[in-house]
Amino acid sequence: MERTFLAIFALTASTISLGAEEIAPTAVTFVDGSIETSLTGMPGDPVKGRDIVSDKSLGNCVACHEVTDLADVPFHGNIGPMLDGAGERWSEAELRGIVANAKIMFEDSMMPSFYKTEGFIRPGNAYTGKAADETFGPLLSAQQIEDVVAYLVTLTEY
Repeated sequence: MERTFLAIFALTASTISLGAEEIAPTAVTFVDGSIETSLTGMPGDPVKGRDIVSDKSLGNCVACHEVTDLADVPFHGNIGPMLDGAGERWSEAELRGIVANAKIMFEDSMMPSFYKTEGFIRPGNAYTGKAADETFGPLLSAQQIEDVVAYLVTLTEY
């Protein structure tokens, strides 16, 4: 009986997760700079988000932001606001909007748009010096955005 229940639960859970569809960068709906709906329908992983924030080849957030939790990562920037307390200052929806495209909420922001694929002046194909081709995509995937947001909401201490 218990095995049957677990099998049904596992099948139901996998069916639910299969039904979750990723929202494409061109289909994201912003409301006052916020994105209310998860981009993936799946919860973010704060551990992976922490890795993305600190990874200089992924999010590289520490190039502009200081984060006390990431004190082991060298060379934090001070161009952007300190991320300590981000989970208190902004809601999950606001953080999702800021990470996806900060310019929607903060027009003069220098922060890159991490989940955008159009509206650029001259996008290039990586570091080749050539124009973007059909492989041009956002800086971070939808799940990576959700992971970063999941990490940022944990930063409630100043």
